[in-house]
Amino acid sequence: MPRVKRAVHARKKRRKVLEQAKGYWGLKKSSYRYAKEQVEHSLVYAYRDRKARKRSFRRLWIMRINAAARQNGLSYNQFVAGCRKANIELDRKVLADLAVSDPAAFGVIAEQAKAALDADATAAAPAKTGNRGTTAATETEPEPETESQPEAEAEVEAEAEAEAPAAAS
Repeated sequence: MPRVKRAVHARKKRRKVLEQAKGYWGLKKSSYRYAKEQVEHSLVYAYRDRKARKRSFRRLWIMRINAAARQNGLSYNQFVAGCRKANIELDRKVLADLAVSDPAAFGVIAEQAKAALDADATAAAPAKTGNRGTTAATETEPEPETESQPEAEAEVEAEAEAEAPAAAS
């Protein structure tokens, strides 16, 4: 098997690591051993923080949308639910930008969301049921008093007798 000389590749690898370590403090910028360790850690931090940045921006957008929605009389939750019902398909990034840069346009969207919530609430109100399947309207009405059976029969007979002489005359 032929012999492999590694000098060129090894120097290239070390030079690459030292270039990545530019700007580090102390021996971490000039010593390959320390630079390699720090560059590996730095790459791990970069990967982790790319994921964390997405989370932190989402939190920022939600805070901005919530603040603007509350100025228009809605909570964040109600605003998002109203946007879904109104078929407004803007993502949080765009909504947050509108809330900061153009509050009037955000107010129009908030009114549409509020109208969709109100329309949905009025459509769902009669369909709500209480216990045993009765509607809310029948629960508030008093139930008619039921008379006992003999008393009801006596009243019917008395009415029939009162009508019979009037019909005979």
